[in-house]
Amino acid sequence: MNYCNIKYNNIADGEGVRTTLFVSGCTNRCKGCFQPETWDFSYGEPFTDEVGERIIESLQPYYIDGLTLLGGEPFEPSNQVSLLPFLRKVKERFPGKTIWAFTGFVYDKDLVSGGRKHTHCTDEMLRLIDVLVDGPYVEEKRSLMLQFRGSENQRVIDMKKTLQEGRVVIWDKLQR
Repeated sequence: MNYCNIKYNNIADGEGVRTTLFVSGCTNRCKGCFQPETWDFSYGEPFTDEVGERIIESLQPYYIDGLTLLGGEPFEPSNQVSLLPFLRKVKERFPGKTIWAFTGFVYDKDLVSGGRKHTHCTDEMLRLIDVLVDGPYVEEKRSLMLQFRGSENQRVIDMKKTLQEGRVVIWDKLQR
């Protein structure tokens, strides 16, 4: 897997102060995407163990609330294979910090068992993620008034509650 950027002390991509990893590769190719260069799976640099360790180290300060995965597309099957071991390490070292992930796929259509992007990694990845922002960016539904998403069709999902209740539960801190 390649990545195109890492943002430290980021306050835009999830609750609180976060480290954000932007992975490369996306087959969604949403019209109006803010990073079309990330569609290319070979864009950026290889995501190595050393890069992963730097990110993990960046999570140590008390004021860092967690990790955010963006893209490209973290739930492309080849990216899932690379991200799962990394997410395990993050949760082992920092069980109290949150993991957010942004995906252009729809959770209850594409990422559940039988869905077009479900792999042997998906269920465990979803268990490790606290908040999932799902759905493709739809330029015609764009709104600058939305918290943590770009278009009205996207959802901010509380993954812990969703998995416990067996239905999509919207993150309760979302302000409308």
